[in-house]
Amino acid sequence: MSAFSLIFRGLFAAVLVLSSLPLTVAAPVTGSYDVVVYGGTAGGVAAAVQARRMGKTAVIIEPGKHLGGLTSGGLGATDIGNKAAIGGISREFYQHVRKHYNDPANWTQEEPENYKSGRGSEGAKEDAMWTFEPSVAEKILRQMCADEKVEIIYGERLNLKDGVQKQDKQIVSIRMESGKVFAGKMFLDATYEGDLFALVGCSYHVGREANAVYGETLNGVQTKNARSHQMVPGVDPYVKKGDKTSGLLPGVHGDSPGEEGAGDKRVQAYNFRMCLTDRENNKIPFSKPDGYDPARYELLLRNFEAGETRAPWAPTLMPNRKTDVNNNHGFASDNIGMNYDYPEADYAKRDEIFKDHLLYQRGLMWTLVSNPRVPEKIRNEVSRWGLCKDEFPEHDGWPHQMYVREARRLISDYVMTQHDCQGRRECSDSVGLAAYTMDSHNVQRYVDANGQVRNEGDVQVGGFSPYPISYKSIVAAEKECSNLLVPVNLSSSHIAFGSIRMEPVFMVLGQSAATAACQAIDDNVTVQKVDYKKLSERLAADKQVLVWTGPKRGAQGGIDPKTLKGIVVDDSAAKTTGTWGVSNSTSGFIGTQYLHDGNEQKGQLSAQFLINVDKAGEYDVRLAYTAFTNRATNVPVTIKAGDVEREVTVNQRNKPAIDGMFVSLGKFKADKEIVVTISTKGTDGHVIADAVQAVLVE
Repeated sequence: MSAFSLIFRGLFAAVLVLSSLPLTVAAPVTGSYDVVVYGGTAGGVAAAVQARRMGKTAVIIEPGKHLGGLTSGGLGATDIGNKAAIGGISREFYQHVRKHYNDPANWTQEEPENYKSGRGSEGAKEDAMWTFEPSVAEKILRQMCADEKVEIIYGERLNLKDGVQKQDKQIVSIRMESGKVFAGKMFLDATYEGDLFALVGCSYHVGREANAVYGETLNGVQTKNARSHQMVPGVDPYVKKGDKTSGLLPGVHGDSPGEEGAGDKRVQAYNFRMCLTDRENNKIPFSKPDGYDPARYELLLRNFEAGETRAPWAPTLMPNRKTDVNNNHGFASDNIGMNYDYPEADYAKRDEIFKDHLLYQRGLMWTLVSNPRVPEKIRNEVSRWGLCKDEFPEHDGWPHQMYVREARRLISDYVMTQHDCQGRRECSDSVGLAAYTMDSHNVQRYVDANGQVRNEGDVQVGGFSPYPISYKSIVAAEKECSNLLVPVNLSSSHIAFGSIRMEPVFMVLGQSAATAACQAIDDNVTVQKVDYKKLSERLAADKQVLVWTGPKRGAQGGIDPKTLKGIVVDDSAAKTTGTWGVSNSTSGFIGTQYLHDGNEQKGQLSAQFLINVDKAGEYDVRLAYTAFTNRATNVPVTIKAGDVEREVTVNQRNKPAIDGMFVSLGKFKADKEIVVTISTKGTDGHVIADAVQAVLVE
């Protein structure tokens, strides 16, 4: 064949290829890279840094003006679960934090020896530090990119109409709203929203799956699990108290919360992680925002009037007398029910939701410091604090990043579920570990059968060992895209994502995703065909932690009550009054958790356990609790069996004598039932309600 014929055939083939692509691909390409990372979250940074270390060209396209997402957006109190599970570039970041604060010059508002975070980050022997100021986090992330010569492009948003050009199953380039086009061999969606993988055509889910979808128990509607972050009983939802015709207060809906365990499209609440200070020279006092609507906070005030005594926030100290403040209790910074449209909304709608959340939280803080219906003690405490002049200065001290806890979630060839979290299933292609509690914030606020306000959606169940995350869960399904990885909104159920969705884990997965992308380029294969053995060897060489070798806990997080003798009633079956906290931080508990009173609301909380006996006789009745030095020494426990009622006092600082789990409350004759009631009245420390046991005395 002649040279002319070969050239002609080549040109003809090129025309055919171009004609099969969208016309938009003909636009000039702004830049071409080996790895294109859309989203400058901490996970996106780790991905680009790793790509450069592997000798590839890489770019981060960040829609906003800042790098780091939540890591630099106020979430300075790192949620981890187990620090030993964090390796690679993720751990490098926290080592840089440690190095920064090892320099006395960086302590401008306090002496370093006075700093106590409450999270153990000040331990001198640790190589890393886990609490930090937002501005420090962004400075470190920018420097990490600069060190590896990562190109960063700010202020460019994906065109949500025709922003992806594909050839068959492969992304060729992505187009921004500005018209700029970025071509690449591999693409990573490192955003919190998942716009890129959605536009590519990947399958995804928004909201909560029904428990039946993946055989879970903690997904879907969870009214029975909604104990923490709950409204005080007795809060009226109507504009005019007791008058249903007056309408409902803002944020409350009048429909059914849904069938227990059923799926819905509702999304767990968002908020802003406030960075506050009590240093007058750096403090911006809270002020009344334009557009303030007092009706939005009437529930807050009624909650106080119904008996709430706690400040509705959870401040954790950061260096230099700053905080990371999160949502806490029944009515706080979570703008419950106001974000359902966010995951799939266009930019204008998202901006509207962002502004509404900001207005809500600004108004909340103004209410807490100014309204006389707020208890004086709480007003005084909140008023001590204000926004920081040296954090987020272009945004008047408010974070530029809203806490998008969950949006779209990819559906790929492996979906991480509750079974992975609790160790009932374990993938064989680990690209990192997760270790945090399965944590969902509240999803809705509704009117219960008693005509009172209730929150629903809060789930906090942990107690399990660090567990592996499947490589297949961070790549698109093979049938949908061959060169896309998703290290943030990975393939997982709602409740499993609640455990995985931690910033250090996103960094871990970003590094692993980039490693796989570079390997796919080198081996000329799709991301689904990457050699996992080769991938895992490189990840291990780069100090990623892929396998947990430390102590392992059971799948239920604690001791399975079915393995214990006699009749055992766990706290999940207890009838409670008041709002108990839920925890699993102290080992040795029964089931998946235990209840605690937080050493507050003394006399307002009780937990009643009903033991149904199937054989008449004398029973040794026992109480389970997790002992600790902050426990109450005088917990009143009432036992009623037939006509006999007796009260005993339990010192919960002492380790239980029976199997390290139970103490005997005495022997009681019963033929039908035994009722055990734990009270918090007059107690001098934290009260624990875990389980009760009745063993027939032979």
